[in-house]
Amino acid sequence: MTTTTQTPSFGRYGSGGLRGRVVVLLAIIVFAFSLRTAVTSLTPLLERVSEDIGFGNTISGLLGMLPTLAFGVAGIVSPRLGRRFGIEQVTLAAVVITGVGIAARSFSQNVVVLVALSCIALFGMGIGNILIPPLVKRYFTDRIAPISTAYIVFVQAGTVIPAAVAIPLADSTNWRFSLGVWAVVPLAALGPWLWVVRERRARLRQEAATALDDPSTPAPVPDVGISMWRNPMAWGMTFMFGMTSAGTYAMFTWLPKIFTDAGGSESLGGNAVAVFSGVGLAATFVAPSLATRFANPFGFTVLFAACWFAGFAGLMWAPLSAPLLWALLCGLGPTTFPLALTLINVRTRTSAASASLSGFAQGVGYLLACAGPMLFGVLHDVTGGWGVPLLLLVGMVVVMLCGAWVICKPRYLEDMVAER
Repeated sequence: MTTTTQTPSFGRYGSGGLRGRVVVLLAIIVFAFSLRTAVTSLTPLLERVSEDIGFGNTISGLLGMLPTLAFGVAGIVSPRLGRRFGIEQVTLAAVVITGVGIAARSFSQNVVVLVALSCIALFGMGIGNILIPPLVKRYFTDRIAPISTAYIVFVQAGTVIPAAVAIPLADSTNWRFSLGVWAVVPLAALGPWLWVVRERRARLRQEAATALDDPSTPAPVPDVGISMWRNPMAWGMTFMFGMTSAGTYAMFTWLPKIFTDAGGSESLGGNAVAVFSGVGLAATFVAPSLATRFANPFGFTVLFAACWFAGFAGLMWAPLSAPLLWALLCGLGPTTFPLALTLINVRTRTSAASASLSGFAQGVGYLLACAGPMLFGVLHDVTGGWGVPLLLLVGMVVVMLCGAWVICKPRYLEDMVAER
């Protein structure tokens, strides 16, 4: 097995010292803010968009499935692209793709165009999902917990804010502006990423020139992918990540309709999504430290699963008795998402292994998660109620716990690969 030497200093990867690390952090967190905006800006507006463009529950379920599908495809191809072109360059391309997709989608005149442009935006966001963890490992290996907290907070903020303002923005303007305005976020990330790519290229040229001048200088060790398919840690992370995502995106897509079907207002549905997302934002401040301070944080995943179960029970039997409480409890469940993202770096020694684990777990995990929103909608149409769909999510949470039990054990991915 090949390993790479890590360093906490940006100086190894470009000039600028502290300034360089600040720019890298800025680039990461601004792009991180855009990694969910295309999802939660749409779900509160689905009924308006469907009335304008013309589609039903099946297409709504498809749109709910698209994020996990696009993220899964991105997870499969991103590590290979990162090794071929460099993770900084590929991330820069993802920033551009995300911005173009979000902006163009708001002009959609039919469902085919809406779906196609959503896929473009979501694919760019999916690349960011995969490559940000190894970027944190490369540039901030001495600050995994705080930097993970910082960027995941921005991911969650980009989840909460669009959901909260989607309806008011659409009321004051129209649904197209409410969707398209979020293209300004990847646009703001473009400048910092251009700087990071330029500095990375300059540093690689400098290392190459040094190696030519001094043959005794060891050549940089390339990032080498690690096979994940037969590794139990990889599958544990996949099930933890995938089932968390399945439940999360099912809630993003269908939580508003659960409340409107029970007699609640459209605004209540939007507020419930905002609460669901907002709790996830608050939990982000805690989850990364749980992964780094506790050798085995599995007990916390059991607690978060219990919150899922309590929220599902409320939605099933008394949705309007305490709707925001049910949304809050369901929102605590996906705390396993930032926990899993942090464990990607905690359970690996190098950025190469981090990229491989991130790509496999998020790629396969998101593909598995596609079943969440789609099956949730199909089961609702078949049964005419929300009880059976919610029982599906209960089963997914149980599978998540099985995966968490494996990946939470204190060990390193590279060591398990070497033992095989």
